[in-house]
Amino acid sequence: MGERNRRRRVEPTDEWEQLELLCGWPEQRAYEEIRPLVLFGLPVAGRAEETGSSQRTLYRRVSRFESEGMDSLFATEGAMRRSLPPAMRRLILDLKAEHPPMRPHEVSTVCSVRFGRRPDYRTVERVLAEEPMPLRMVRRFPPYHEMGEPREKRTAVVRLHAEGWNVKSIASYLGTARSTVYRVLRRWIEEGIEGLDDRPSTGGGLRRADLKAYAAVRRLQENPNLGEFRVHAALAQIGIHLSPRTCGRILAINRRLYGLEKPKGPSKEKREMPFLAARRHQYWTADVRYVDDHRVGGDTVYVISVLDNYSRAVLASSVSRTQDQSAFLRVLHRAVEGHGSPEALVTDGGGIFRAKRALAVYEALGIRKEEIERRQPWQSYIETNFNVQRRMADWHFARAETWPELVAAHTKWMKDFNAQAHWAHKDRTDGRRSPRAVLSWVPGGLYGREELDRAFFSERFVRVLNPLGYAVWRRWKVYGEESLAGREAALWLREKTLTVEHAGEPLSRYEVEFAAGTDKPRALSRPVLFESTTALAQLRLFGPDSLGEDGWLKALRLEDYAPRRRRPGSLQQSLFPYHGAWG
Repeated sequence: MGERNRRRRVEPTDEWEQLELLCGWPEQRAYEEIRPLVLFGLPVAGRAEETGSSQRTLYRRVSRFESEGMDSLFATEGAMRRSLPPAMRRLILDLKAEHPPMRPHEVSTVCSVRFGRRPDYRTVERVLAEEPMPLRMVRRFPPYHEMGEPREKRTAVVRLHAEGWNVKSIASYLGTARSTVYRVLRRWIEEGIEGLDDRPSTGGGLRRADLKAYAAVRRLQENPNLGEFRVHAALAQIGIHLSPRTCGRILAINRRLYGLEKPKGPSKEKREMPFLAARRHQYWTADVRYVDDHRVGGDTVYVISVLDNYSRAVLASSVSRTQDQSAFLRVLHRAVEGHGSPEALVTDGGGIFRAKRALAVYEALGIRKEEIERRQPWQSYIETNFNVQRRMADWHFARAETWPELVAAHTKWMKDFNAQAHWAHKDRTDGRRSPRAVLSWVPGGLYGREELDRAFFSERFVRVLNPLGYAVWRRWKVYGEESLAGREAALWLREKTLTVEHAGEPLSRYEVEFAAGTDKPRALSRPVLFESTTALAQLRLFGPDSLGEDGWLKALRLEDYAPRRRRPGSLQQSLFPYHGAWG
């Protein structure tokens, strides 16, 4: 028996042909190839001739042996399978049994976190195919909504994420939404261990209403017309995120402490809007509002606005001393120039909206004219916008003492209104809450500058105001604004009206009478000067209307160009006769 199990004796040899026959494994043959090179430092070229291998192969194997040792010899598929540690193989099986939807790539990531070694996903698939799965596997964590304590729920999410589970697998394993997992991990990253505790919901804003929030609400509450939603929107604009209910509670506290009045609004029955827009620029609404409480002297003040019904964005708006057709067309011109044209324009039955010139503009731009029913202002979206304007801006309008202050208050209202959250968008699922965000970059029907000029005005002229503020037009000097001397002004000629503007702001207007059968103006009358937001560096000694009934001359007739006179005498005589020069 002993003789049978005794190994066969072979004489030791260094000849490669004999050694190759004695090697029983590929790893043994690979070692014998490089053994003289590693142990004795023999030249690689001679060993390559003996073994029949290339020198580059032997160099590579020697280099791997010196860096990795005996592991470099085990490069076969079977050896690679056997090289995976048993603990890692067991973890692969346990992960797949605990959560079957987990993919091999995710299992590989978890192994990398646990052992610091990332197996290839093919190796994971091979292990799962070769090894038997555990018959019973106990869940480490119950489903998310079956856990009692909120801290326990969030701890489970953080632990799985720390082990290498991705968000999709965590949400699937715990039976919750991915947004919940993202929210828990975000709180963990931002707040650490304190983020695992439960807290009252504040709409994603501050954890509580601190003194900074109370002070900001108190400053806004100086305008008594603001309600909880408008305060909530104004705070969000400056980076303080409180829910409307919280803002309402702070407003109530401030009213009790400081004896402030609560804003009251009429309660109205909700009815279906006839011009409800389903897309941007489907319906625009335009209207004029009278500002009855202001300290700016002179005539009455009006606010002319154009609103997009879908986004509730104020596309163009202006304060004006007049509510005539020219003032309305200027505002409409700025809205179309900046946002394109709508499919339909909704107004009330005002004459400035139904005038022939206005109807011609609508037709030229392809705008369908719509009107609300008589004595039904609730059908106009801009009426609701004017109610918001009363709350946000009237308090500031009443404190403006000069025209530039009034214009600045109106500009700030328009900017804040478009940037703050709007009640109509509170239920949107895309996260867009402000009119400006809902309107986005989407334009209506686009027109070139020349097309708009032809549609709104007969002719347009560009002039530079002289040092006294006059512009020369067709042998007439018309006054614009002295404080804008040296600036460019646009002169708009519309039928029998000439308007001088600068940067979209009207400076003056004149009625033009043309000579019969010509385009030469014969007379300019009824000048109207508008307030300007640009002030003079030095105050005038007397005002434009202080020199008699008509004041100083706003329109001056210039002399016509003198006719060109013909030169006296005849043509110059020739220096010598023709025949003499060529004889």
